[in-house]
Amino acid sequence: MKTAKDYLEEANSVITRISTEDAIKAHASDDGGVWIDVRDSADMKKTGTIKGAKHVARGFMEFSADPDSPYYKDFLKRDGKYYLVCGAGGQAALAGKTLKDMGYTDVTNVGGVPDWKEAGGPTEEV
Repeated sequence: MKTAKDYLEEANSVITRISTEDAIKAHASDDGGVWIDVRDSADMKKTGTIKGAKHVARGFMEFSADPDSPYYKDFLKRDGKYYLVCGAGGQAALAGKTLKDMGYTDVTNVGGVPDWKEAGGPTEEV
């Protein structure tokens, strides 16, 4: 039987996590990556999100990332570059592992929006 800790350890073992400072540099470089906030809408409305970030709730990732799903988001392409953010990094890791399992190859965990804001990363209200 798996625990939440087991799922997180497994996700963290396959998803690269970068520092907030490196994430801010990547965001500023406009390297073609798509920034995705995986929190629910209520959390995003409370704190805002990374400037330009798309929204795909973690619980809806499989449907949004599957081209055969009626809920597919066309900004998700298996050969794209993705930066995922959440409240602290756990949901982003789990969502990133889901994308990896679905054949997405370039997925990075940015961590949490609070750390991003504290470090001065650009944000926007939702």
